[in-house]
Amino acid sequence: MVMRPRPQRAAKFQAMGARHVASSSREPWRPRPWSKYKQSRPPPFSPPRRARGEATEAKRAMAGVVIGVAPPPATPPEEPEPHVERLPADLLAHVLSLLPSFHDLAMAGGVSRRWRRAVERSLAGRRRMSFAGQRTGDDSTARFVRAAINLRDLDISRSCWGCQITDQGLIRISTADCVKNLTSISLWGLAGITDNGVIQLVSRAHSLQHLNIGGTFITDESLYAVAKSCINLKSIIVWSCRHVTEAGLVALVGGCRRLECINVGGMRVPPESFAGLLAIRPALQIRSIPQILNANVQVS
Repeated sequence: MVMRPRPQRAAKFQAMGARHVASSSREPWRPRPWSKYKQSRPPPFSPPRRARGEATEAKRAMAGVVIGVAPPPATPPEEPEPHVERLPADLLAHVLSLLPSFHDLAMAGGVSRRWRRAVERSLAGRRRMSFAGQRTGDDSTARFVRAAINLRDLDISRSCWGCQITDQGLIRISTADCVKNLTSISLWGLAGITDNGVIQLVSRAHSLQHLNIGGTFITDESLYAVAKSCINLKSIIVWSCRHVTEAGLVALVGGCRRLECINVGGMRVPPESFAGLLAIRPALQIRSIPQILNANVQVS
């Protein structure tokens, strides 16, 4: 007896055969890429939610309030403004003008912008400036003179601790605006200057009335420049200027028609030549000893 399969089973076997044939026709098995494994990985483990008390403490810590810890110290109050900073600009400039040393004045100018402007204002209001006894050089001296726009009396005399000015310093000073208004200049004892620096300075000092160039190594060339540019000169000191000759003195007296006094002590000019100076200007006072070296000059 031959058994015939049921129709349902026959259909099932046929379907299984079709799938087997389809699977055999596919590509061979290959390892799965890591990216697919990574995408299929489950999300990372997240810890359970904290308790209500712990969450509250964390919020307080984030806000800067930690339980059991003292709060940070309060910011100290700002220091009150010094009394000197409350001074008006004009009064501060006057106070700074009383400083005896130019070095201190330069240091005060580096405190702040307000103090620097006050230093400039104090220098601008000066009518007399003396560097005698000050340890300054060409640059610092020229800088101070340029700032003193109303200067009338300039003293750069050399003392035992005095400034060391050279021709470069005099050339820089000659570019200042106040030089044309100077009525008195003292270059006493400056051994580092020559005719070059003196000529540059006096050629612009058209209002000069009193000049002290004693103790220097100038020659007749400086006196020629003085006679040409300083027609209002009233007194001059050429004491111990060993390189000045009679020709320079004659040119000086002849060019400066308002000259009243001249100091020629310590020079190598013979006494007979002074008679020629008196012949040119009979009212001229000739002094052969240093009597007016330290005389105070009245500034108009």
